[in-house]
Amino acid sequence: MTQDRVPRRLVAILAADVSGYSRLMEQNEAGTLDVLRAQRRDILSPLIARYGGRLVKLMGDGILIEFGSAVDAVQCAIELQRETGLANDKIPHESRMVLRIGINVGDVIVEGDDLYGDGVNIAARLEALGQPGDICIAGNVYDQVRKKIEARFDDLGAMALKNISEPVQVYRVKAQTQTAILSDDSWNLQLPSKPSIAVLPFTNMSGETDQDMFADGLTEDLITDLSRNTGLFVIARHSTFAYKGKSIDVRLIARDLGVRYILEGSARRSAGRVRVNVQLIDATEGGHLWAERFDRGLEDIFAVQDEVTGRIVQELAGRLAPRPERNRPKDILAYDLCVRARSLIEFNAGSPAAREASLIAWQATVVDPGYAEAYRLLAFALWQAWAFAIEPKEPSRSIALEMASRAVQLDPDDAANRWVLGYLLAHEGKWVESQSEFSAALAIDPNHADALVLYSETLSFDGRPLEAIDLLKRALRVNPHPAAWYYWEYGLAYYAARQYELALEMLTDPSTYATASRRVLAATLAQLGRTEEAKREAAQFMAENPKFTISHWAASQPARDETIVQHFVEGYRKAGLAE
Repeated sequence: MTQDRVPRRLVAILAADVSGYSRLMEQNEAGTLDVLRAQRRDILSPLIARYGGRLVKLMGDGILIEFGSAVDAVQCAIELQRETGLANDKIPHESRMVLRIGINVGDVIVEGDDLYGDGVNIAARLEALGQPGDICIAGNVYDQVRKKIEARFDDLGAMALKNISEPVQVYRVKAQTQTAILSDDSWNLQLPSKPSIAVLPFTNMSGETDQDMFADGLTEDLITDLSRNTGLFVIARHSTFAYKGKSIDVRLIARDLGVRYILEGSARRSAGRVRVNVQLIDATEGGHLWAERFDRGLEDIFAVQDEVTGRIVQELAGRLAPRPERNRPKDILAYDLCVRARSLIEFNAGSPAAREASLIAWQATVVDPGYAEAYRLLAFALWQAWAFAIEPKEPSRSIALEMASRAVQLDPDDAANRWVLGYLLAHEGKWVESQSEFSAALAIDPNHADALVLYSETLSFDGRPLEAIDLLKRALRVNPHPAAWYYWEYGLAYYAARQYELALEMLTDPSTYATASRRVLAATLAQLGRTEEAKREAAQFMAENPKFTISHWAASQPARDETIVQHFVEGYRKAGLAE
């Protein structure tokens, strides 16, 4: 007698729930149900139809949807988060519905209209894994969508999910839309007393995607050049690059960033020549203050940068005191290599890109031994390699310090050279010299957000966390759309100050809830007595960072106040991190 075949099919499963639903129901049961029904009717149902999905079931605040395509599932999720966010803007903060979404592709059992099996269970576990507003996807979904959807994907590593036998590779989808970028908080930013400007990412007009990096490098250099003028307030790179590829009115961008002026432009590089178009816009008045086209040989690109910077400074601030000339490369290949290395250097613990960045930066020092930036990038990449146990401490540590010193010797008037050396000196326990370098960096470029944040870390470990928090507040004004590691450093400072609730708020921000900050989050939860949550976060961190030990971490910290390090060690031990 043959057994009846169990109906199965391969589908993309989307599971979602409302974060804090029980609290919402307790506060206002009838009002919460009204908002939930309205959003399902006006947002969810039309999106399911648009992307060809099928509603499998509703479970209180939870939903389960199947799609025939992973791309459709992820795009539907992005739109669902976006439209829910827009709807939330119209209702009181305490009544807002914030979703967590998980997506998996799997073989499922079909029973009537319902679906069962690990394919469904993994989607539900991914949803529960996320923070409010997150979209977490399995590795098999990422493989299908990574080249088909305009989004950034944060690799959260292989995670052990409840009742799932094998670890699952997890990614978080970061899709920046106009709504996401134009945050409520930033719209309250006041214009600084100085002339204020944001440089938007230059458009690559060459038609060759491999020239995107050149256009980005040009943008970064102009930001650096303008920041060195103390008479200007200049928004940091990370915040302006949030608008890359977005079609948004410059007046909205200026308001979002809290600046008056916007510089935008384009670049075309071809056959040894470069054409650069720039225009300076007064976003409050809506007029163009200045526009110019430069058509030069590629070897003149740095002269173009100097000319653009000079014209902007003259337009906005009049004649300022002359600045020392920047250390420029003598070989355009060295510049190209450094632009590539810049794009690889991250502040995430264990980033494998550090090794690649160090090899590229080393090559740039060979091509042009007099180019200071190459030595700085090499120094920082080597520091990352030993600090995060990617490479042995020696010789990486010694070479990093030597390279950082060489960069300052070649160009002492570059703020980044000074703060990198200052940061490495702190790790050597040379506190007076370290703080001297950070002070020099901020005197050269008071707009340097990264310098402010890394200086804050050294102050946290110097037993001065409240001063560190003040620096972080300054950094967030210059960089209102910061990289995730800013919140990590904020959480670290609040932990050092024993303000655990504030540390928790920073470390659970959706942008930073990832590998690098998870160990500090685990310690914070442990100090708050939330032991089970702390151990869960610690286990996830160790799964992604198996080489981490508390002893290695403690030995590698720039700690002038040993009680601060022991305070972190105490939290790590309570959370169950490896000794």
